[in-house]
Parts: sequence; structure tokens; C-alpha cells
Amino acid sequence: MNVLSVDVILQFGLLLGILLSAYLTITFRDLLSAALASAAMSLLLSLEFYLLHAPDVAIAEAAVGAGVVTAIVVYGIAKTERWEREAP
Repeated sequence: MNVLSVDVILQFGLLLGILLSAYLTITFRDLLSAALASAAMSLLLSLEFYLLHAPDVAIAEAAVGAGVVTAIVVYGIAKTERWEREAP
């Protein structure tokens, strides 16, 4: 197995992980779980950027996407209700 196919398999696995965490983000009724799934998606996306040889973008995505945005969302959830209400 050559290096190119291992790289393609790894990136395909990352893509599936990104899509799964994005799906979980929009389907969770628990807002804290949705925020953590969004943070996981951001971390997987930063790993994908690193594998695509863009380490500066990967560091920015990890710091802002997974760090600052998640902290602000969790803080907002702490100040409001944790569970999403049922649609009428």
C-alpha cells in the first residue's frame, strides 16, 4: 500500500467524522452536547487543514473554532436553558 492511498483513506475518514459531527450538532436536543459536537467538528476540520499543508489555518481554526467559539456558546448556554424546547 503506497503513501498516497493511506493519505486518501485518512482524509476520507476525517471527512466522515466531520460530516457525522456536523449532523450530530444539528440533531441534538441538548444544547451542551450540540456545542461539544461542534467543537469536535472544528477540531477534525483543523486536522484536515493540517493534512492539506495549511498549518496556519489549522492553528487558527483550532484556537478560534474549537476554543473561543465553544467557550462563548457554553457560557451562553449556562446563562439560559440547556435543553431546546419542542416545536409547536
